[in-house]
Amino acid sequence: MSISKGTHILGIDYGKKFTGFATYKVQLDPYPLRWGRVSYSSDDQLIKDIKQIIEDEFIDQIVIGIPYFTDGSESKTTKEVKSFALELQSKISIPLFCQDEALTTYEAQERMKQDPNFNFKVDLKQIDALSAAIIIEEYLNSKGVK
Repeated sequence: MSISKGTHILGIDYGKKFTGFATYKVQLDPYPLRWGRVSYSSDDQLIKDIKQIIEDEFIDQIVIGIPYFTDGSESKTTKEVKSFALELQSKISIPLFCQDEALTTYEAQERMKQDPNFNFKVDLKQIDALSAAIIIEEYLNSKGVK
């Protein structure tokens, strides 16, 4: 599958308390950009928020991170995120893709510790959005998009 220049992707790092977002316009943005995170009281509220982001940001497709174990096996959380992804897909009209997100939080923490933009510290208020950006990067790499 090829991804067209200008395709606007929304990356999602789904969590039980907070969900992080990042966006990327293929071959137009220099890299995935942290959009932010939202807290929510129910999956229905989160889906409503995502639909608003899709509309406001003119999103063409979504990539949601699925937390597999490093050996590829599934956990209870894997099943919960897959269930949410199916629910979300049923309520939107754009394509939704799943991307293995194993170790993205660890990667985000390591990047923050090396980055002066984060004062070389892990910023828990931004880690979900950075994880969402990494999810987009890994998705693009898996599709051979630079």
